[in-house]
Amino acid sequence: MQLFDWIVLIVTLLFIVGYGSWKTRGSKNVEDFILGNNETPWYTVGLSVMATQASAITFLSTPGQAYHDGMGFVQFYFGLPIAMIVICLTFIPLYHKSKVYTAYEFLERRFDVKTRSLAAILFLVQRGLGTGLTIYAPAIILSALLGWNLTIMNIIIGVMVIIYTFSGGTKAVNVTQKQQMFVIMSGMFITFFLILHYLPNDMTFNSALHIAGANDKMNIVDFSFDPEEKYTFWSGITGGFFLALAYFGTDQSQVGRYLSGKSVRESQMGLIMNGLLKVPMQFFILLTGVMVFVFFQFNPVPLNFNPNNKIAIEKSAFKNEYHALEEKLVKLSEDKKVINLLYIDQLNQDYDNPILRKELVALSNKEKDLRDKAKEIISRADSHTETNDKDYVFFHFILNYLPKGLIGLLLAVILSAAMSSTASGLTALASTTAIDIYKRNQKEEKSEKHYLHVTKFFTLFWGVIAILFACVGTLFENLIQLVNIIGSIFYGTVLGIFLVAFYTKRVQAKPMFISAIISQLTIFVIYYFMIYSQEKLGYLWLNFIGAILTIVLAVVLQFLFFRGKSDDNEVILE
Repeated sequence: MQLFDWIVLIVTLLFIVGYGSWKTRGSKNVEDFILGNNETPWYTVGLSVMATQASAITFLSTPGQAYHDGMGFVQFYFGLPIAMIVICLTFIPLYHKSKVYTAYEFLERRFDVKTRSLAAILFLVQRGLGTGLTIYAPAIILSALLGWNLTIMNIIIGVMVIIYTFSGGTKAVNVTQKQQMFVIMSGMFITFFLILHYLPNDMTFNSALHIAGANDKMNIVDFSFDPEEKYTFWSGITGGFFLALAYFGTDQSQVGRYLSGKSVRESQMGLIMNGLLKVPMQFFILLTGVMVFVFFQFNPVPLNFNPNNKIAIEKSAFKNEYHALEEKLVKLSEDKKVINLLYIDQLNQDYDNPILRKELVALSNKEKDLRDKAKEIISRADSHTETNDKDYVFFHFILNYLPKGLIGLLLAVILSAAMSSTASGLTALASTTAIDIYKRNQKEEKSEKHYLHVTKFFTLFWGVIAILFACVGTLFENLIQLVNIIGSIFYGTVLGIFLVAFYTKRVQAKPMFISAIISQLTIFVIYYFMIYSQEKLGYLWLNFIGAILTIVLAVVLQFLFFRGKSDDNEVILE
């Protein structure tokens, strides 16, 4: 990195942290700290909701996902717009009418304190893990870039977030996320158009799409009913719908964003904005990854994008074997470039040459074989290393091909996204712990000032926990998948509880609590067998299974064992 890159990176980050701390300093009470005094306009709600979900993992991992597997991941988001409509019509009016600080506070009014506490604890577990990952993902990349210790990077990122989140709470998160989204999208758009600019002069955008299509990168929609396929239209519209409904409707990191809205209408407009823009945004990020793939059809590409693996190989007895594969890849890359240029020339004459397409596919398969052999060698060199390099693809392109200044901006994008989603996670974890656990179990009356200090303390506490988890985290197949897998394990049960609370009046607290426990344990068992058995199930289905199982069990238990009985503290909402 050049000096100018460092200046761009440091100035951008210091501005965001400093501006957020200065603009929102001095929260007067817990309502101000958690709900921002309900002063947030709809467009800030919308941007804040989008920024909370768009973590650094999104911008690091999603392009790499598209590079390797194509555009199919976009199906994951197909259920999101429908979920936004359901939340706007049902969830938001009830939350605002109940005047709650957290989503789980609502559950006690509908059921009892056990159900509220269970939902809150499930949230704390999965969001605590997820928040650690939002720190860990960019730390991996930047530690590889700067040669710094990974633990130090985790601490630096975590501390930056804690500073302004501790200072201003929800209001600070909302204010900083506007700047962060501007930095993020500006950087991505500039990068996308630079990639197109770097492609051969006689190559059009349409030709680039043809090359991507020939390599099976443009298969956007899969209508198959195969449950082993991770991403299909049906898993996206069902499992994706339930995941989005749970995430945006019951996860305090998102609920807290629109509970701070000026009114029901402002909150609803913010979520509708997210529903309209989220799928196109993810499509664009995936398309950027596909264009990176096309770019590397004409430029040198490493055997493995993770620079740490290259270092490990050079220190091992297998380096000559690895170098031999690198030489084969260089020759293969030259052949790819020649065939791709011939293919473009034919396309410019309006002829999609089937013979050249077959050659492109054959060369891509050979390259995949070389990469697989390289992974085997890396595993032999170090059995503990992660050979999967999806999360490093976009980083490799940024570092080696972007002009100076823009490298700093893209690294600022990565860190801004990390700070954005981490800050939302910390405020949600702190407010849930302070309101649903601490305050609910206090027997003596405490002042608002006391609960403000407690919430700030838990912000610091969860910030430290997130940093510690980030320090012991490990790479998964793909970080964007890991975050969604963690959510899918827990979200279904929590969503089922809320759906029963919103849409039924007969189910009481005891059958609800029992069904939630059974459902969550069942999901743990299913996921265990997903990992260790030959039969695979797309993880998105866990959301659907968890929610439906919770609802069905609650209804069945109510009518078989609790019919005619009533809970002492049951409250049925009109």
